[in-house]
Amino acid sequence: MVKVASYFAMAFGAFIFWQTMDKVHVWIALHQDEKKERLEREAEVRRMREELLQQAKQNDRLP
Repeated sequence: MVKVASYFAMAFGAFIFWQTMDKVHVWIALHQDEKKERLEREAEVRRMREELLQQAKQNDRLP
């Protein structure tokens, strides 16, 4: 009886561990995606800011 209970406990523990690791991997992947998207948005903002500054400099030189 003890062997059966031990086996069940180990199998259940392994299942819980596997499910937890799966959730951790999903959480990590989502946060990596969010970080990548944030960095892309920041790069876009920097690029637009540079374009606007260049346009402002050109407009100041025209008159």
